[in-house]
Amino acid sequence: MKKAILSILFLVFSTIKAQESQNIPSEKMNIIKTNVTAYAFRNINLSYERAINQWFSLNIGFGTMPEGKVPFINAFLKDKDEKRFENLRVKATNFTIEPRFYIGKGYGKGFYFAPYYRYSDVSSNTFDFYYDYNGPDGNTYQIPLKGQGDTKGNSGGLMVGVQFFLTRSQNLVLDFWIAGAHYGSGKGDFTMTSDYILTPDMQAQLKKEIENLDIPFVKYTVETNANGAKIKVDGPWAGFRSGLSLGYRF
Repeated sequence: MKKAILSILFLVFSTIKAQESQNIPSEKMNIIKTNVTAYAFRNINLSYERAINQWFSLNIGFGTMPEGKVPFINAFLKDKDEKRFENLRVKATNFTIEPRFYIGKGYGKGFYFAPYYRYSDVSSNTFDFYYDYNGPDGNTYQIPLKGQGDTKGNSGGLMVGVQFFLTRSQNLVLDFWIAGAHYGSGKGDFTMTSDYILTPDMQAQLKKEIENLDIPFVKYTVETNANGAKIKVDGPWAGFRSGLSLGYRF
């Protein structure tokens, strides 16, 4: 009887251990990546993806852009407007939380849909700005100002992508962000100050000049006073995502 009980206990214990072993996933569940295409925009970034199960994972990313020129500023400002911001420098940070739903083989491989939340923070140095004031005497005067400020945005979006394992050991990863877009709201303040006392007519022309810059994807309002102008960002905040990330799976 004693031997029989010991045999049963040994069999039960062996069965439990076998079940536990089966429940332990053989897949590598962690991936660390960096978006290599973002470095063209001075965006230093790192993300970590953790597979929760075969079809679902959570990706968390952080990026920072050191202070420097606005990337591709000539793409949305006219040549004459770009010259007004010759010494403008900006820096930015962003934080992204991105659940991923895989429809391929899973565990981080194949096509995926990813709803996401992104926080962004953009600030500037103290930069020079000027505008041409058309005086009542028929002459044009160049009025210099100093500007600075920052703005923050919260947005949500959706991205579609595909992730590949590039080596037989499945350690090297390529993550292709096919397309993503986010939309939300942004708030911030930029100020421009002048050493000149601005008359009402000078203020009106300054207000018009700033409004005519027509910066894309951001809604802003302009208020002027005798000392300069205040630009308030308070409205839609939109952006797009695409790129290639390389990573290591472990």
